[in-house]
Amino acid sequence: MFFIKPSKLPARALAGMALASFAAVGVALIAQHQFGVKPCPWCVLQRGLFLLIGAFSLLGWLMQAQRSLRQAALVAVLMLCAAGLTAAVFQHEVASQSASCAMGLADKIVTALGLEELWPSVFMITANCAEAAGYRLLGLPYEVWSGLLFAGLGALGLVVLTKR
Repeated sequence: MFFIKPSKLPARALAGMALASFAAVGVALIAQHQFGVKPCPWCVLQRGLFLLIGAFSLLGWLMQAQRSLRQAALVAVLMLCAAGLTAAVFQHEVASQSASCAMGLADKIVTALGLEELWPSVFMITANCAEAAGYRLLGLPYEVWSGLLFAGLGALGLVVLTKR
C-alpha cells in the first residue's frame, strides 16, 4: 500500500489540489472548444473558482516553510471550495430548471469582474443554464462533476489544514 509521510502530505496534497483545479478548467475548455459544450454563467463562475483554488493551492505549496502562510492559503482554498460547491448545487438544483439565468448572480459576478473581456476564450458565457444542463460527461451533468471535485478538494484541504 502507498503511504505518504506525514511531513510530505501538505506539500503533495497542495500540489495535487492545484493540478486537479487547473486540470478541471482544462477539461472544460477542451469540452467547449473541441466538442461544442457551451458554458452558462454558473459554469464560467466555477471555472474562475477552480483557477483561484489552483492559485491559492500553489501559493500554499510554495509557502511550505511558513506554516502560517500555508494555513492562510488553505483557509482561502476551503472558502473557495465552499463557494464552488454552493454554485454547483445551485446550478444543478435551481438554475438548470430555469429557461434563462441571464442577469442572475453568476452572470452579474462575471460581468462585474470583467472576466469575459479579460479572457474571452475561458470566461465567455455562450449558453443559458437550461441549455448547459443538457451536457453530460459519463452520464452525469458537468455541474455534478464540478461539485464532486469542489467537495473532494475541500475535504483534502481540511485534512491538510489539520496536519501539524
